[in-house]
Amino acid sequence: MRHLWLTAYTDILESLRARWFMVYTGVFGGIIVLLFAFGLTESRIMGFTGLSRLMVIYIQLSMAILPVFVLVTTVRSVAGDREAGVFEYLLSLPVSLAAWFWGRIAGRFVVVFLPVFLAMVGAALWGVVVSGAEMPWDLFLYYTGLLMSLAWCFLGLGMLISSLARSADVAQGAAFVIWLVLLLFLDLILMGVMIKEHVPADLVVGLALANPLQVFRTATMMLFDPQLVLLGPSAYVILDHFGEAGYIAYALLYPLLLGTLFATFGYLWFRRSDLP
Repeated sequence: MRHLWLTAYTDILESLRARWFMVYTGVFGGIIVLLFAFGLTESRIMGFTGLSRLMVIYIQLSMAILPVFVLVTTVRSVAGDREAGVFEYLLSLPVSLAAWFWGRIAGRFVVVFLPVFLAMVGAALWGVVVSGAEMPWDLFLYYTGLLMSLAWCFLGLGMLISSLARSADVAQGAAFVIWLVLLLFLDLILMGVMIKEHVPADLVVGLALANPLQVFRTATMMLFDPQLVLLGPSAYVILDHFGEAGYIAYALLYPLLLGTLFATFGYLWFRRSDLP
């Protein structure tokens, strides 16, 4: 465990010196500043006002930005070291493969999740102290859990891609293709074709809910639209099979499990591959 945490600490220090981390932190900090600048805390939509509305908008923007940032920065972890030829040095240190691999994941999780979380905490503190808004703790805790789950899912996927790819360019290309598939193909093209071919609704919704992005999007809708009216007839399938509480639990646990499986498969391939 000591070697694992030392590896995580090293990865954190390395990430803090990287330019992508400055851009990544600036993006989420800038989002909060813009949301306050446009006065979203003083307007009302569907019963949400103050910090509640700010968090609703922030979580939707995070869904579009967080996964692609995590993938692009993570896929270089293993593939980049392999391509740069530093594996011989890194793996000659008295650190086991498991400690090195899982330490990289732990350190990268801290780096990718902390700016997102701190931006939301800063917005909450500003709203409570300066604006005198009421803090929606249930919304804050739930959205924090969703962001953790989403970050972990795509972190595990990124490490799997990085372990399989033989170069950083291939890893980044594969990450973008997978991102586009999750963002466009499953939600729009595949579902449209399946509905046109009269595929059962349960199967269509089941395939959609295998997409972690769709799970996250639906979960964020459920807090301000408990009946999921925005989803149309598919809401009946989701609520009949899960219920509101069941789906909230599913949205928190499924991406965590998926990310863990991705990371585990990545580690097994990494351990058995020709490392240098």
